[in-house]
Formats: sequence, C-alpha cells, structure tokens
Amino acid sequence: MSRRRFEAAAETAAAALGPSRTKDLAGLLASGRGRERALTELSTPGVREAVERLYEALTVDRVPREEAAAYLRGYVAAMIGARDSVQVRTVWSGPSTSAVPVRATAQVLIEVINKARHELLAMTYAARPYPALTQALTDATARGVVVHIVVETLAGAGGLLSGREPAVAFAEVPGAHLWHWARDPASQGRSRQHAKLAVADRRVLFLGSANLTESAARRNIEAGVLIQGGDAPQRAAEHMVSLQQRGVLRPLTK
Repeated sequence: MSRRRFEAAAETAAAALGPSRTKDLAGLLASGRGRERALTELSTPGVREAVERLYEALTVDRVPREEAAAYLRGYVAAMIGARDSVQVRTVWSGPSTSAVPVRATAQVLIEVINKARHELLAMTYAARPYPALTQALTDATARGVVVHIVVETLAGAGGLLSGREPAVAFAEVPGAHLWHWARDPASQGRSRQHAKLAVADRRVLFLGSANLTESAARRNIEAGVLIQGGDAPQRAAEHMVSLQQRGVLRPLTK
C-alpha cells in the first residue's frame, strides 16, 4: 500500500520539529494522543501546519499510530546519524590564492537556497535586488518552501543605509515572509541588525560577512563558513524562531 503522503508529511514534520521534539511527537502518537494535544504541546511558528498535515496523512493513508510512532523514531535515528556527520567549509569571495580555492559567495548562497525543501530562514543587514538570488528564492517558494527573511530598515540603520528600504529587494518573491528587529529607540537606538546568514531545513547553515546584495555576493572580499550537519544549523534556526515568538522580530510589510 502506498503511504507517500504520510512519508512526505513525516519528513516535513521531523524537519520542522528537530530530533528531540520529533521524539516527543512519536511518544504522543504511541500513547494515542490526538491532534489537538499534539498541537498544544508542539505548536510553534512553522510547526503547527506540519503537525496538522501529519495527522491528516495518518487518516488518509490509514497508518496505525503505533506504526507512525515507530517510523518517526527511525527517522530521528537517521537524523541524528546525519547530524553527527558534520562538514564545515570556508567560503571566500574576491581574489583567489593558491592556499584557498575561492567559491563565489553568490554561488554558495544559491546552493543553500536550492537545498531547501521545507524551510529557509535568512538574515541580512543591507539588501539590493539581485536577479539570481530573487530567482532562487522564487523557485524555492514555488516548490513549497516557507521563506522567512529578516532585514534591517532604514530607520533602524540610523542613517547608515541609504536609498530604498532593504525589504524592497524581496518584493518580487511571492509568499516570502519579511521580518525586522522591533527594538526600542530609547534604549537600543544605536544598535543594528547586522547578522548575515541562511539556514536550509535546519540542516545547512551559511554564516558570513556578505549582505544579500550583488556587490557583496560577487565583487567584494567576503568570508564565511558553510556548515552541513551538526547542531549549528538547528540551533541557528531555533534562535531565530524564538526571537519571532518573543516579538523581538516582527512581521514587516513588503
């Protein structure tokens, strides 16, 4: 019997929840807990829909809950095995040397976006329209990836950024969720949202000096690291989601 819907839903839920909370979901299923109990215990931004789809798939594909729990536990074991295999590579843009081969930051950013199947989280200080990046993000949303991007604002930059709002760079990406740091001008007036990163499915993290602009991605000397596996991608995503939950990061209208 085909159970593709359940298998796809289980993969999506596990990617959103991470190993520890996927184990919790497996425990709820094994003990016969229903959808509402699972949503109460596990509901966070980006998770609720995945859990709902999993319970719907259980019904459609007629998967017994004990079997679903066992499947999820097996998936967790595979995730942990993959997590323990960590690859860390440096990424440089600019003049090349014999010591370190240069990979264009633009190429790596697009590779990270292309790896995303469920979720892409990104943060940047400055941003300018960059066709290759816009196309990669548009393709990601078209295949069902939920995209969240945190950008600085002109007001938040306190005059250090000029021109159009950085968020305008993503105006042509359908369905992208834009966020900004809603800080208190009185106590944090000179602070900046200066992080630059991208996380695909909480498994791949690119962290570097480059903004999401063509000059940063293609022309400047920029340095970063690409991390696949391990805890770092998961922790970076969890930190960003926690900032959203606490209201430190707030939705920004495109």
